[in-house]
Amino acid sequence: MNPQVQAVTDRIVARSRGSRGAYLDLIAREAETAIRRPALGCANLAHAYAGTEEDRERLRADAGMNIGIVTAYNDMLSAHAVYYRYPEQMKVWAREVGATAQVAGGVPAMCDGVTQGYPGMELSLFSRDTIALSTAVALSHGTFEGAALLGICDKIVPGLLMGALRFGHLPMVLIPGGPMPSGLPNKAKAAVREQFAEGKVGREELLEAEIGAYHSKGTCTFYGTANTNQMMMEVMGLHMPGSAFVNPGTKLRQELTRAAVQRLAAIGGRGDDYRPLGRCVDEKAIVNAAVGLLATGGSTNHLLHLPAIARAAGIVIDWEDMDRLSAAVPLIARVYPNGSADVNGFEAAGGMPFVIRELLDAGLIHGDILTVAGSMADYGRKPAIEDEALVWRDVGASGDETILRPVATPFSPDGGMRILQGNIGRACIKVSAVERERWVVEAPARVFDDQLDVLEAFRAGELERDVVVVVRFQGPRANGMPELHKLTPPLGVLQNRGFRVALVTDGRMSGASGKVPCAIHCSPEALPGQTGAGGPIGLIRDGDLIRVDAVAGTLDALVDAAEWDARTPAEPPAAASGMGRELFGLFRGASDEAEKGASAVLAGGGM
Repeated sequence: MNPQVQAVTDRIVARSRGSRGAYLDLIAREAETAIRRPALGCANLAHAYAGTEEDRERLRADAGMNIGIVTAYNDMLSAHAVYYRYPEQMKVWAREVGATAQVAGGVPAMCDGVTQGYPGMELSLFSRDTIALSTAVALSHGTFEGAALLGICDKIVPGLLMGALRFGHLPMVLIPGGPMPSGLPNKAKAAVREQFAEGKVGREELLEAEIGAYHSKGTCTFYGTANTNQMMMEVMGLHMPGSAFVNPGTKLRQELTRAAVQRLAAIGGRGDDYRPLGRCVDEKAIVNAAVGLLATGGSTNHLLHLPAIARAAGIVIDWEDMDRLSAAVPLIARVYPNGSADVNGFEAAGGMPFVIRELLDAGLIHGDILTVAGSMADYGRKPAIEDEALVWRDVGASGDETILRPVATPFSPDGGMRILQGNIGRACIKVSAVERERWVVEAPARVFDDQLDVLEAFRAGELERDVVVVVRFQGPRANGMPELHKLTPPLGVLQNRGFRVALVTDGRMSGASGKVPCAIHCSPEALPGQTGAGGPIGLIRDGDLIRVDAVAGTLDALVDAAEWDARTPAEPPAAASGMGRELFGLFRGASDEAEKGASAVLAGGGM
């Protein structure tokens, strides 16, 4: 193993010893004593079997594994619309190996692309906690010996895992649906967005471009949070190997789903290859996910999601671990917004099998983790259909070295994720898509409490200068930590005009954040919590000189220390209501800080 990766792994193991031990005790106890289907009362079983006719006798005979399907299907969200027929197909494939399958429950799946910049976005992050709770409810009936988790996008995969890991004594497989075919290139779409922000094209031209980019069923093709989820599931060994980026509606996609169902039926507690989820997701698997994130330039949202997933399994990972790993892990992929190719180009160049093989050979990921299918080395091979059968082949060399490179000749010697610390607090920044000369920005602050006010100021010409845009009261306790992706086009326009521009916020940026330096997830957040004052980001005033330095790893207001200490924190805006936001007050009030995962259910559940 690479010594730095091993050192970080050892650090996580030592830090997590007590909590991980308690978690393993929990799932061992559940495996031994939890309610099992044959032991349920007759009325209970009758209720569980009443909805099925074809499988009722097999269920009654307890002849094989009963698989619970937890699905995020809806047909408003392109990535999840593909799941429409999956349950009925999965039931057929389960029967082929003597198992049964039932839909255990559905979880909500909202789309940040639809809600960006609007009030519904303030429900987005806590939809992850809602999904975790919904997953737990779905699996609470005691009628399943394993589970198939159908989910892809931003909060859905982390939420599914957070809930499923509380049933970690059961084997589980995540089943993706694949990306939509390529449409209008992402770079061209971004250019039209910037032209619209400048008033050079109208709404009709913008809509035409957006529909050209997002045009069919499947995951969006840029390398944002949804596709980073799929990368992580591969490198953690929770998919069938090579299944992340195979397009929907293909024979290969169908056969990979069939193989996932039948593999799940083979790894249950009654057989000789028991692979419970809680044992698969261990410290090494979490490190693998972090390394994959850095090696591929994935979404900054996983600086929230990965700590939350880990915590649900009794594992504690922090941003310092990510920073140390970033220094050791080379960037070997360039996928939009870190390059011009989309995920279909990435897949054609070798995709995750190439990435995993390279990282394994270089000792950058752990090869000895318990996966759902074979060894980690099996994930370095590419699936294909040969003579109507599913096979896996050696992946070979990169098919396009502008997209994928070997570890020996990376795009960058490090992973491009930095931790910033200073008198404004602690934040993170992704620089893998930011030009090197923009890694340091020092400029006067313009302070906002609402992202819509930033857009108004831009339209009014008030930001036509070197500027650090500060958007505060955007943390999980304040308003649910919405993404601020709507700010990307105007800030990009200002940067294109030659100004030195940066964003500092206690909120999130999109998984598609790119060329503008953004210090995000600033912690502590501006809104005071139950145990202390609000974060120092609330002390910044218009005109303060702010230095964002991704080279030195600092984030400071260049204000006299005595004056800084004497300042009174800004008054928080009134809590918003409407669009259901008031229903999530409990989550906001109970949420922990960003570095711990910005979760209410984990903070309140003793995990």
